[in-house]
Amino acid sequence: MIDPPASFRRLRRIFLTALAVFSAVPVLVMLSSSLKPLRDVQGPFRWLPSTVTLRPYLDIWRTVPLGRYLVNSLIVAGGATVCSVLIAVLAAYAVSRYRFRGRRLFTVTVLSTQMFPGILFLLPLFLIFVNVGNATGVALYGSRGGLILTYLTFSLPFSIWMLVGYFDSIPRDLDEAALVDGCGPLRALVRIVVPAAVPGIVAVAVYAFMTAWGEVLFASVLTNDETRTLAVGLQGYATLSDVYWNQVMAASLVVSVPVVAGFLLLQRYLVAGLTAGAVK
Repeated sequence: MIDPPASFRRLRRIFLTALAVFSAVPVLVMLSSSLKPLRDVQGPFRWLPSTVTLRPYLDIWRTVPLGRYLVNSLIVAGGATVCSVLIAVLAAYAVSRYRFRGRRLFTVTVLSTQMFPGILFLLPLFLIFVNVGNATGVALYGSRGGLILTYLTFSLPFSIWMLVGYFDSIPRDLDEAALVDGCGPLRALVRIVVPAAVPGIVAVAVYAFMTAWGEVLFASVLTNDETRTLAVGLQGYATLSDVYWNQVMAASLVVSVPVVAGFLLLQRYLVAGLTAGAVK
């Protein structure tokens, strides 16, 4: 492999350093603001707080029911992730391994749903949830289950499309060998294909989790006080008379911990899943 010229390496180093600084500055501002009393945050900005206090990190749990919002977000995002992965694996395996009439049309239709803006589905979903609740007594509006079902409509198309490409890169000989050994199609999927597709499945899981974790539009309309998620609950730090900016920054850092920790733990699989098929 030929090494890039020294000028290119220097330019790359400068670009990556500038990108790191650009990404780190907002985090430093949040950290600095979260350690200040409210009066200091509302005054002229200083990088280093004149008075360091951890009170905002204690008050965030009392100003709004942040713990309940955190539990709701974990349940909704986790449920949407598990359902999305299970359905996407089964659907992608069928599309990848079987040839049936309308296969290409199905793939194109699934992917084309990503072209439509989410707000286009807000009113129809709201009406469907309300009418289903009135007709059957199943509470979809204002429930975690309804929100999980809503997020599936956004994460599933991309998840299926991505896993189809990943399953296509797995040799069919593995499936055939498993069938010869007495495995059925489902058992071959679980024991042979899924272990070989772990990076792609992890990438899909991270995508589904992030889609549900930070979504605001549908969570603000389809939830109530008991099922509100973090993305919407953070608005509670803004009152009619004041905005608790130090608590907003502290809460933002706290709720970022699960996402950052999960990303660091799964980074190896995520990169492998996203780059699968790029090199033959």
